[in-house]
Amino acid sequence: MSNPFCAHKSFLPRVPLLLPLFCVILTSGCSGLFGTHKRVQVPQLLTPLAEADKNQLFQEVNRLAGVRSIHGKVDLIFEDNSFAEAGIAEKYKQADGTVTLQRPGEVYLVIQVPFIATDIAQMSSDGEHFRVAVLQGAEKFRRFVKGTNSAVYDKLDLNGDNKDDAKGDKKRVMTGEETVTALSNLRPQHLTDALMVTAISPAGSGSPTYTQSEFYQEEQDTRPQAKKGTRVVRGYYLLEELSQSGQDMKLLRRLWFDRVGGVRLARLQTFDDRGRLITDISYFNEMPFGENAGKRLPSRIEITRPYDRYKLSINYQAPESVVLDREYRPEAFVLENKWQLPEVDLDARQKTSNR
Repeated sequence: MSNPFCAHKSFLPRVPLLLPLFCVILTSGCSGLFGTHKRVQVPQLLTPLAEADKNQLFQEVNRLAGVRSIHGKVDLIFEDNSFAEAGIAEKYKQADGTVTLQRPGEVYLVIQVPFIATDIAQMSSDGEHFRVAVLQGAEKFRRFVKGTNSAVYDKLDLNGDNKDDAKGDKKRVMTGEETVTALSNLRPQHLTDALMVTAISPAGSGSPTYTQSEFYQEEQDTRPQAKKGTRVVRGYYLLEELSQSGQDMKLLRRLWFDRVGGVRLARLQTFDDRGRLITDISYFNEMPFGENAGKRLPSRIEITRPYDRYKLSINYQAPESVVLDREYRPEAFVLENKWQLPEVDLDARQKTSNR
């Protein structure tokens, strides 16, 4: 087979002549295409970025995990994302709340109408079981719901035949049964998982494995002086908590640490055995807490539960008035049905449906 370059030897001497021609084009009137440059606005990289190793990240988590109990007033905003697939979310008005939490998993929450101190609902968890009392609304919605923290209950199916609901053309009225199911998804123990961060134990037999990496994310500029709509690039450290299961490694938690001007826990994600995102928690506005301002904690927390289809925003009304590290008796976290509401036992209902 003949060599094509050999067949056209006359092409080779012309190559040096073409190079000056291209140089003339790039520096002539055609330079508008190649030779000039234009400044474009890009998101600013926030600096300075703090440096930290794994041990320093562990210390930041355990600093927050050092709080044994919390009692204080909060603002609550609940967002129902049941229709998220249709681009619709039901955002409820702000409510007042009083929350009491104690390690390892105890919580008591009272939700009230703002300004008039009328209870909307009360809920508790002793670490193993939860109870929810719905006190407002139509009589058919008022219920006392009981269940087990670790149980997986049937979720509300919102992909039915009512197309008007999916489009949001009509106001959807939930039945009493649907209300009970929705409340079973909004479990009080979700608050303990978010507000009482689990500590990182020293390495040992059976302990999780941790890996550290670096990440940069473009996001909205939330600094007080930022103009509306401004975007920035923020640097993070990611700390991934992994457990060994046979030959496989399973992701348990992913912790995000904001590196701008220091290192702080900014986000916490938890995953199930299948690697699905179960909880996505964001932490904002760290402030001094307690009468003596002895500890700095996030004053605003956002909890998103993708599979439970809701988002809950919690904002401490007065961090300096929050009571920290007081010891509470176990019975303080057991909600009793003193209103004689109709009771719904989710465990009993699930057993009946499985027969």
